[in-house]
Amino acid sequence: MPEVRKTVTVVFTDVAGSTALGEQLDPESLRRVLSRYFEEMRAVVERHGGTVEKFIGDAVMAVFGIPVLHEDDALRAVRAAVEMRGALATLNEELEQDWGARLQIRTGVNTGEVMAGDFSAGQAMVTGDAVNVAARLEQAAGPDEILIGEETHRFVRHAIRVEPVEPLDLKGKARRVSAFRLIEVSSGAPAFLRRLDSPLVGRDDEVDVLRTAFDGAASGPVCRVVTVVGEAGMGKSRLVNELIDGLGDRATVLQGRCLPYGEGLTFWPVAEAVKSAAGVDEADSPDEAISRIRELLEGVEDANLILDRVSAAIGLAPAGGSDIRETFWAVRRLLESLATDRPIVFVIDDIHWAEPALLDLIQYLQGFSTGHPLLLVCTARPEVREARPDWGTSGQVISLGPLSNEGSETLIENLLGRAGLAGEVRDRITQAAEGNPLFVEEMLRMLIDEGLLARDDGHWVPQGDISKAAVPGTIQALLSARLDRLGSEERTVIQGASVVGKVFYWGAVVELSPEEQRSAVGGHLQTLLRKELIIPDRSSFAGEDAFRFSHILIRDAAYESTPKQARAGLHEGFARWLQRVAGDRITEYEEIVGHHLEQAHRYRKELGPLDERGRDLAQEAARWLASSGRRAFARSDMAAAAHLFERAAALMPADDLSRLEMLVDLTMALRDSGRLDRGIAVLDEVEEAASATSNERLAAHAALVRFRIRLMTDPEVKLDDLLAQAEHAVTVFERVGDERGLARAWNLIAWAHGYRGRAAPREKALERAFEHARRAGDRQEEIESLSNMTSPVAYGPVEASKGLQRLEE
Repeated sequence: MPEVRKTVTVVFTDVAGSTALGEQLDPESLRRVLSRYFEEMRAVVERHGGTVEKFIGDAVMAVFGIPVLHEDDALRAVRAAVEMRGALATLNEELEQDWGARLQIRTGVNTGEVMAGDFSAGQAMVTGDAVNVAARLEQAAGPDEILIGEETHRFVRHAIRVEPVEPLDLKGKARRVSAFRLIEVSSGAPAFLRRLDSPLVGRDDEVDVLRTAFDGAASGPVCRVVTVVGEAGMGKSRLVNELIDGLGDRATVLQGRCLPYGEGLTFWPVAEAVKSAAGVDEADSPDEAISRIRELLEGVEDANLILDRVSAAIGLAPAGGSDIRETFWAVRRLLESLATDRPIVFVIDDIHWAEPALLDLIQYLQGFSTGHPLLLVCTARPEVREARPDWGTSGQVISLGPLSNEGSETLIENLLGRAGLAGEVRDRITQAAEGNPLFVEEMLRMLIDEGLLARDDGHWVPQGDISKAAVPGTIQALLSARLDRLGSEERTVIQGASVVGKVFYWGAVVELSPEEQRSAVGGHLQTLLRKELIIPDRSSFAGEDAFRFSHILIRDAAYESTPKQARAGLHEGFARWLQRVAGDRITEYEEIVGHHLEQAHRYRKELGPLDERGRDLAQEAARWLASSGRRAFARSDMAAAAHLFERAAALMPADDLSRLEMLVDLTMALRDSGRLDRGIAVLDEVEEAASATSNERLAAHAALVRFRIRLMTDPEVKLDDLLAQAEHAVTVFERVGDERGLARAWNLIAWAHGYRGRAAPREKALERAFEHARRAGDRQEEIESLSNMTSPVAYGPVEASKGLQRLEE
């Protein structure tokens, strides 16, 4: 077994009063007594499926979860601890008769994440804080007392009786540690508490809601939004697929998914849907992809404008500085044009990972799309309500709860092709699944993988004692147990894939594998396919086969089992692979490249002092994230821009000039995304740095942004002060050739003149602002100057007409 991260339960047991016993017995007699004791303790541990890692003097250290994880390792450990105490009582009768001696033990039990070494190679088995805490709990216990840690108690509290103890001051721990005194373990208690208190019977009602929503959208015709909300594994995707399968050719189905990382990928689901509708092949260049999208819009009014805005939003063309409302408008018009012939069903998966702007888009479509049959079906975990508490108030929400036992039994029949299943096996699976469809599926797969279920004459029958099968209590425990049964090379493959994400690529996994194992990757992928841990998926790259994990939590379990040092290398390796294969499409993936380099740096930093390589990774990640932020800023996606700029800034040295300059843009993004207090705090940092370094240019930028904020918050702003500051900034920026700064300064000067009703100087200032912004390539300032020209109140109808004309150009 190679090194791996695992959640295990550690048991430390020590003989109390062994020093006095040593004075009482001859050394040879003491050795025989302790050998007999160790023999009994080992038997108990191994009987419960644990492993004795080592004997330390008169102490025993046992680990549950090594070399193989079980879903009920914590319960096995506390049962073993109680049985060890009981076995010692029996042993003491023998020892007292033969040697005139009695033993007392004290025990500590703790559960947590550890690094597990290669047991077969004789390496130290487990290391980590969980081990240290278990040892400290044992030292704090009294004779014949068992103390268990808080995490162990969380796993087994339904099956035990305990007494709380005062939080303990344990050596090496900064804070007091909660613990419990174990009294007894309930006989026959299940591995995990069953929670079937609010079951739902089947999904018929939920399917009817979706079908009714489709019929309403089609007959309206109107736009409707339905969100399917449920915990992971509750069957959200399966429910949506049931709707899609029943539609046949009555609708065009488009699908996209929100990614769990890479903030700034606001319109990724839109990109997937548009490319699918246009038949964009992954071998197509950006120009070819745009051409195919243009074909979708043939004959549509404003086709060129729609094409420009959509292409920019999905990364096929440079961001043009359009207001985000124009992007919303373009996406709506495109979907409406596709819905001309037949209804559109647009499925957006995992919106709990969506950027705020995408959620805004969905609500915009519902409010503004009329006269076209459009159904938006979103899937989400309950966390979506944390980001958007009012989500679903203007649409429908389907909440998925657990299946009833009857529903779970029907699912079993469907999964097994309606072949018969022995009653006791069916009952065990439904109990272990707790109404979660994924639990049902994974329990069946594990039983079949382990050979405990086999097909015999058209029926599935148990092979041996089915009660010995591991009982899953949580998805994480279940999936960790499945993954732990893979061969070492298969684990290497799936761990590399997990770093890529839910969707991954054959070529990437090959590159992330050790060189000597690369030729076997294809075979291992086939094994993972056969075990249904992964399934084929549509690839984003020509010539690259793609796969996806059959559930995101399988990916999570594989990722969490990967040591952080290995994660760092894998994240960097995938970033390099992605940069190479993306080619001229790299702008579509720059957020993802930045994320993986950021993660590579993060894990290096967590594992110890950063070396030069670690610092270089931070700088490189910051460049990618900042670039992503600038693109989001240019398209007015300020929430995404702010988050990306903050992440980039966190990776850069505090006194880095490029960081300080980026903080100016961060301030504006925070202001425009409603986080004004945070923006002011960032601006304070910039002004302090400018003052400390006597950087007049940076100070001028900060001053201009400060005035922009004051115009929003302070009705007593003096225009003379504003004009003086802006004119001083013009002098500074002209001296250093800062075109972007000049655009900002002239825009403020124009605002001040316009407020005083001075149309001519304001128009002249705006012309200068526009020219400087154009030279700087600053789309945000360019669009601001042009937008200001369109105001007939401030400029009069003639100047506004000129502004509109240039804005259209």
